[in-house]
Amino acid sequence: MLCQSGAATKGEQTMQEFYDGITVDVLARTLWGEARGEGAEGMKAVANVILNRAVVAQKKGKFWWGNDIIQICQKPYQFSCWNRSDPNFRKLQSVDEKDLYFATALRVARRALAGVIDDVTGGATHYHASSIVPYWAKGKTPSFVIGAHKFYNLVEV
Repeated sequence: MLCQSGAATKGEQTMQEFYDGITVDVLARTLWGEARGEGAEGMKAVANVILNRAVVAQKKGKFWWGNDIIQICQKPYQFSCWNRSDPNFRKLQSVDEKDLYFATALRVARRALAGVIDDVTGGATHYHASSIVPYWAKGKTPSFVIGAHKFYNLVEV
């Protein structure tokens, strides 16, 4: 039980610990939904994009795609796995750590939020599957390519 001050009683989480746990979960679900077919390295690259977006938002004071990891991951039409029409959406809600890809996504998410993964994307703030070319990628050169994903650094900080 939390005291009025927000401090946890012995053996219980603080509000910050609770929020941090939700942040790890949302990030891991995003990594699983977007890049489970790319393995840990692909998940790290997608985590880099999300973290880079958070840095942009922090440096600019706020940004249209959200100001924290949860807002960034769940911004409509930014990470397709969160779109209700996406086939991954229902799977995303029920996957747990018994799924080896999700267990990997949880590890990557924890490491990313702890700041211990390198940014292999060159500061990328966008990416897409190689099978499509979104309007914003036309004429742009990827900063990084891994598997079936191309990454771009499209926002100046």
